[in-house]
Amino acid sequence: MKETMERRGFLSRIGFSIAAWAALPIAPRGDSNQTPPSLMSPVVSIKPMGFMWDTADPFLFCVHHEDYFPKGNDQMGPDPSYFKGRHMGDDFIIKDGFRMYHGKTVPGFPGHPHRGFETITVVRKGIVDHSDSMGASGRYGDGDLQWMTAGKGVQHAEMFPLIHADKENTMELFQIWLNLPQKNKMVDPHFKMFWRESIPKIEKKDSNNKTTFIEVFAGTLEGNPSPTPPPNSWAADPNNEVAVWNIQMEPGAHWTLPKAGKGINRFIYFYEGDALELHGKKVDAYHSVELISDVDVEIKAGLQAASILLLQGRPIGETVIQYGPFVMNSKEEIKQAFEDYHQTQFGGWPWPKYDQVHDRHLPRFAKHADGKEEIQKS
Repeated sequence: MKETMERRGFLSRIGFSIAAWAALPIAPRGDSNQTPPSLMSPVVSIKPMGFMWDTADPFLFCVHHEDYFPKGNDQMGPDPSYFKGRHMGDDFIIKDGFRMYHGKTVPGFPGHPHRGFETITVVRKGIVDHSDSMGASGRYGDGDLQWMTAGKGVQHAEMFPLIHADKENTMELFQIWLNLPQKNKMVDPHFKMFWRESIPKIEKKDSNNKTTFIEVFAGTLEGNPSPTPPPNSWAADPNNEVAVWNIQMEPGAHWTLPKAGKGINRFIYFYEGDALELHGKKVDAYHSVELISDVDVEIKAGLQAASILLLQGRPIGETVIQYGPFVMNSKEEIKQAFEDYHQTQFGGWPWPKYDQVHDRHLPRFAKHADGKEEIQKS
């Protein structure tokens, strides 16, 4: 009974902490029919970024986690002495350099449901342990990406085990929510691993021998395609021009972001550095920039190295109704999602704990629902 009440409380908290009711009819943006591209600035708007970054259709939101976790104890969590003064189970305020999120022993997000969209989790530093209601599991990090299609419904846990007992455990990741079109909202759930060894990494030198380094998580850059997205993803159709790139520039480096097609929603998120210059416009740190999609964009880093996330895609153009972990096209479908979850638990939870973590000494791996296993030795 206690566990059931805690689960209901967690679902309630995640529902209200991530999103409230929203009816968002989406229209394509960035139409450049009025002015020749050669005469216009590609910058539509510049806005400050919060904890959760505003995105545009087909994306729902993006969050950037950066935590400086201490050494791990025997349970792969922080020593309990760090817990004093924290609101455990709902700890989103940075204290001592880190947050516990919804974790009470190990930081992270214990088992929780999703329906109707996809999660793209890019782990730049640190480790994530995955477990789900399909019986699948995995450990990934330090440059890996997991792409999960929630479809008709899945529960999953995303825990951040502090596997290093002899040194600090820094964690940095992006989680990006990508919408599914109505026709694919109720497909079977699926996840796919993009191991860091398979992700294209492109290095460009400017005329001053300064380097720009681009990781292609989704989409194609200069003929270099990312690993193939899951089959029912909006990103699976190249015509939708979905791209997720991480761009890192040396101080003072120049790079031209090549144009995409017309009618694509295109944003960059400047999350590290002191300043950028885009076609003569200054962009301060931790600001997002909406760009016209079918114009090349000249980017110059400031005095410090710059890190930029790019999200772009053709809008789905359907009404979005979101309530916490469920994203559908009508309030009736949201109500049905809650009823289905309470009735079926989206397959139940086959693991001993909702905050399941794997053995400290396991390498990066993925075990899929069909029994297929992937093991990364390094």
